[in-house]
Amino acid sequence: MGHVIAMAGKGGVGKTTLCGLLIQYLCQSGKKPVLAVDADANSNLNEVLGVEIGPTLGELREEIERAGTDPRYKIPAGTTKADWLEMRMADAITETDDFDLLVMGRSQGQGCYCFVNGLVQTQVQKLQSHYPYIVVDNEAGMEHVSRGILPNMEKVLLVSDCSRRGIQAAGRIAALMKEMNLHPDTMGLIVNRAPDGVLDEGTKDEIDKQHLQLLGVVPMDDTVYRFDCDGRPMVELPADSPVRTALGKIVEKLGL
Repeated sequence: MGHVIAMAGKGGVGKTTLCGLLIQYLCQSGKKPVLAVDADANSNLNEVLGVEIGPTLGELREEIERAGTDPRYKIPAGTTKADWLEMRMADAITETDDFDLLVMGRSQGQGCYCFVNGLVQTQVQKLQSHYPYIVVDNEAGMEHVSRGILPNMEKVLLVSDCSRRGIQAAGRIAALMKEMNLHPDTMGLIVNRAPDGVLDEGTKDEIDKQHLQLLGVVPMDDTVYRFDCDGRPMVELPADSPVRTALGKIVEKLGL
C-alpha cells in the first residue's frame, strides 16, 4: 500500500506551496509515481504544480445530477448513474510523467460536500496500491479530519505561519486526530514564512503549549511571493531557494 502523507492547517499559511514542493521532491528522489490529491473544495494545487486539470470530482458529481434534465450530460442507455460515474472517474485523474493528480473541486451552488468527500475517500482507497506515495493537500481547517476522509494517514504534516492563531489551529487538528483514534506514525508541525528562518519566543511558547512536535522551520522568501503574483508554478523555484533547502531538511528528517 502507498504511504499516505497528509498536509493540514489553517488557510493562508502556505501549505499548498509546501505540498507541491514535497511532491516534486519525492518525484526527483525516485519515489514516483506519486498520487497527488487536492482534497480542497477551493482547489489550486495544480497551479503550484504547473499542470492543467480535467474535470474535478465535484464537476463529475454535477454532471451525474444533471443527467436527467440536461442533454449535454445524458447517460448512455442501459447504464446506471453509479456505473457511469465510475467510468468517468478515470477522466478526473490528470497524468504526468512523474505524478498523477486527483482534484476534489466543489459542487455548484448550495449544499453539503459530503458526497464529493466520499468520492475522495473511495478513490484514494482504490488507487492506494498503485502508488508508492500519496500526498494529500487538505482543505483549511478540520473538515476532512472530522469526517474521517483519510483514515490511513501515515504522516501528518501540520503547517502554520508564525502566528499564535496558526499554531493554535494546528494544535486543534492534532487534538482532534487523537480524539478520533487516528494514530499516524508521525505527526508534527512545520512553521512556514518565518522571518530569517527564526522563531521568536512567543511562537516557541505556543508550540510547547499545544504539545506539538516541531519538524522544521521554513523561512520567508520574497521569490515565493513574486512567483505567486506572476502566476508562476512554485515547482519552478530555483534550486537554491531557501524554501527548498528548508523543506529538504524536513523531508530527510522524516526519512522520506
